[in-house]
Amino acid sequence: MRVVHSPAHRRHDPGFEVEHGLLVGHHELPVRAERVLAALVADGRFTVTPPGEWGTAPIDAVHDPGLAAFLERAWRDFQREVRPQREVFPDVFAHRSLRAGMGDGPEPASVLGGLGHWCFEMATPLVEGTYGAARSAVDVALTATEAVLGGDRYAFGNCRPPGHHAARSVFGGFCYFNNAAVAAHHASTLGVKVTVLDVDYHHGNGTQQIFYDRADVQYVSLHGDPTRAYPYLTGHADETGAGAGAGTTLNLPLPERTDDDAYVAALGRAVDVIDAFDPGLLVLSLGVDTFHSDPISDFAVTQDGYERCARALAGLGRPTVVLLEGGYDLDAVGENVRRWLDGLL
Repeated sequence: MRVVHSPAHRRHDPGFEVEHGLLVGHHELPVRAERVLAALVADGRFTVTPPGEWGTAPIDAVHDPGLAAFLERAWRDFQREVRPQREVFPDVFAHRSLRAGMGDGPEPASVLGGLGHWCFEMATPLVEGTYGAARSAVDVALTATEAVLGGDRYAFGNCRPPGHHAARSVFGGFCYFNNAAVAAHHASTLGVKVTVLDVDYHHGNGTQQIFYDRADVQYVSLHGDPTRAYPYLTGHADETGAGAGAGTTLNLPLPERTDDDAYVAALGRAVDVIDAFDPGLLVLSLGVDTFHSDPISDFAVTQDGYERCARALAGLGRPTVVLLEGGYDLDAVGENVRRWLDGLL
């Protein structure tokens, strides 16, 4: 299997995030992608290749072009306008109630206002290299997708930072650009019907929002019930799509301590729905934060469970591009991803 990887991800190396109101060490670290790469190289069945250069056009086709423009300049603007600071966070947010009855208003001119306009929470700081790393993650996703569209049965994109929480006009949840959504949209422009299957513990609010009213891209997600799990505001079972996309979204919120048998059973339901949609390409948003010892999740899935899930997906017989999302047990993340890919193979 081809593995697409870029060392540019190391440019994004945040030290802190705000979690539950506390300043804590950041969970989404460069070592994640490095340990995944090391596990796959040691396996011997994976061929590592660098990504191509895709530019910003595929990003702007999915995201508001203002998002990429802001991320490109925001860290520098903060250093100049506010003060030198390694991690840059928003401290005010563009809540809809602030302008109730007045319309959306223009993008704020100051970087302080812009941070709250384009970001929805405080776990996703900007550092000097964030924009370059986020651009490289999109390049990784698109290059892996092109490999599958070109005839590979499977390809893996070692994307970092992850992407599925980034919506059309907002970043957050450790995510800056939505790698899976950019890849899926790119394939759709070539006339390919696409399913994005999201198996990260956290609901992919961004991917859902981007494709919610589209009939050509299906979104299916297994995740922690948002009544207790981040991002709290999306991922309920009654969110099923709108307009032309009515019925093309399936959310399967799951209880605390969901184990292998329960998870595989839920995935079986997802597989049936995907098979009925009959996509020409499957984009798997692979989060391994469903693992039993993940520090920010509460499922109880094991590595054997990952192989069982992957074999079920392989039974669909669909060309599949796998893109890394979450997974924060640093001792296990590499082997967790390898076991998923081993199950596909």
